[in-house]
Amino acid sequence: MSERHPIIAITGSSGAGTTSVTQTFQNIFRREGVDAAIIEGDSMHRFDRKEMKLKLAEAEKQGNKNFSHFGPENNLFPELEALFRDYATTGNGQRRKYLHDAEEAAPYKQEPGTFTPWEKLPENTDLMFYEGLHGAVVTPEINIAQYPDLLVGVVPVINLEWIQKLYRDKSKRGYSTEAVTDTILRRMPDYVNYICPQFMHTHVNFQRVPMVDTSNPFTARDIPSADESMVVIRFAKPKGIDFQYLLNMINDSFMSRANTIVVPGGKMELAMQLIFTPFVWRMMERRKRALG
Repeated sequence: MSERHPIIAITGSSGAGTTSVTQTFQNIFRREGVDAAIIEGDSMHRFDRKEMKLKLAEAEKQGNKNFSHFGPENNLFPELEALFRDYATTGNGQRRKYLHDAEEAAPYKQEPGTFTPWEKLPENTDLMFYEGLHGAVVTPEINIAQYPDLLVGVVPVINLEWIQKLYRDKSKRGYSTEAVTDTILRRMPDYVNYICPQFMHTHVNFQRVPMVDTSNPFTARDIPSADESMVVIRFAKPKGIDFQYLLNMINDSFMSRANTIVVPGGKMELAMQLIFTPFVWRMMERRKRALG
């Protein structure tokens, strides 16, 4: 953690909804005039799209049915830890972008599914913001979770997570149900070993729970809407959280435990704004004092 160079990290599985949380933070940054260095988690994969297909084929020939983007062999964990450490210490570091589609790739005149060259982070940013799969990974070799000043987990119930992934990958990336199902099954050991344990280290978790039947996510025709959901918000350290204020500001919310508030799904962004805007204020105040 660093007063001079704070870090916010959003962590969650593919299809969990981390992008929506990122958009909320971007709105906060824009409104509060915060200059953030943005780090995309996909940029820290080890292989580009073509290389990953080759590696996957090689793994299957060798009988490895669990080769996935979630595990350490396919990610630059040491480099990601070094980036967090360097930014917390000096406000500097290296980043690159992963170009998901033709629209993202066009300005760089590269193929989709490739990485841009490594480049230095912009100078004198107010904080670093990471969104991806591994913002709180801890292994015997590395500890990324120790660096963020604010760690946010996004963890929908598993069937909803799968529905969201199926919908995204089929409608936006052109995959079949069978291909997405195969990916989910292949990732499961790494999901259990490298995704789930992160949520022991997060400061705040957001878990969306649908209020409709999602018992078979592989036949669901659409994603349960926000109005068909509730959001469970758990604080690891509730000291300093004004729960009564949140209950007064968010209609139909209630507390299920001493560190947990439940809000209607349609109020999730409002809850994030109310919870995280003061966090950002405090970060910027501490940074200003530390810089003299």
